[in-house]
Amino acid sequence: MGSAADRVNNPSRVSVWLDRRTPSRTRKADQPAGLDRDRITAATVRLLDADGLAKFSMRRLAAELDVTAMSLYWYVDTKDDLLELALDTVFGEIPAAPEDADWRDRLRELATSYRRMLVRHPWVSTLIGGFLNIGPHSMLFSYAVQDVIRATGLPPGNRTGAMSAVFQFVYGFGAVEGHFVQRTVEAGLSQDEYFRRAMGTIRADPEFQRLMEPSESLMDARGGDTVEEMRERDFVFALDLLIAGVEAMCARAARHP
Repeated sequence: MGSAADRVNNPSRVSVWLDRRTPSRTRKADQPAGLDRDRITAATVRLLDADGLAKFSMRRLAAELDVTAMSLYWYVDTKDDLLELALDTVFGEIPAAPEDADWRDRLRELATSYRRMLVRHPWVSTLIGGFLNIGPHSMLFSYAVQDVIRATGLPPGNRTGAMSAVFQFVYGFGAVEGHFVQRTVEAGLSQDEYFRRAMGTIRADPEFQRLMEPSESLMDARGGDTVEEMRERDFVFALDLLIAGVEAMCARAARHP
């Protein structure tokens, strides 16, 4: 993956979406049939899901597609281009919320879909901050978020703050969840098995056990028989809390226009 310095020194490659030119390589007559940017991008997503960002390379991608690595450069100039394309593609998995629904339901649906996407693709959370994220699917998601926040009735000056409060929370929650799930898969354990082992190690240490005592009562009060159930209860309550905050700020704006 190109470094941040490379992108600064070569501003024309800040984003694949800002450079619509055809890649500079010359196409050969024996170029593999059926190879196109969509197929390459889909294979990139599959590899990132299977192996993670650290192991992804153009060579591995070429092997997945049964082509030479050089043949990929007819469609993209750099590996960063492919990562941007893959990032935008998975944003297309987030369905549009019904426009005629109450803004609270629309917000919950968008937030939940965003979280699920982050968990399905743990590599996404790493890439979001590294690219401009202005591809067509990403922009549609951004417009949907703006539309539902506009429907809350918040004053315009407060809307970006509300978007940040809700969707930065979802990003953080989904990123941590996705990496936890990925770690359990790599360890060959279920989430519950992984959690029990971790808690067993903590409880076996007298000092850790003393520090954990206050947390034990909180975990019992939260309820849930599995890690997924506990996590779901936390997410739903936190999102309800944020929605209640938006409602409270709308009421305050109405009292003090």
